[in-house]
Amino acid sequence: QVQLVESGGGLVQPGGSLKLSCAASGFTFTNWPMRWYRRAPGKERELVATITNSGGITTYADSVKGRFTISRDNVKNTVYLQMNSLKPEDTAVYYCNVLRGLNNNWGQGTQVTVSS
Repeated sequence: QVQLVESGGGLVQPGGSLKLSCAASGFTFTNWPMRWYRRAPGKERELVATITNSGGITTYADSVKGRFTISRDNVKNTVYLQMNSLKPEDTAVYYCNVLRGLNNNWGQGTQVTVSS
């Protein structure tokens, strides 16, 4: 069965950095693009970043462009989100996602709080 397990969240001061990880299992990781989403309190879920199966193409929400970097390790079956220059408005639960045809799988999420 598909499992996506996020880690790396926490409390960080504005301007700080965090690196999120998502360990994937139960499917052929190298076949599928991966995504990071986030949901802030009282807001709609937002697509933050996408990476193709090879890792050759990445896309970002305008709100994080230039500050966040998505990457993947196709040996470790893990996708990462490096977050720099964090702002209070980045506070959210961050979710890893894979959409394989009709199968849309999510991790349990990891909380990121940016506050002084």
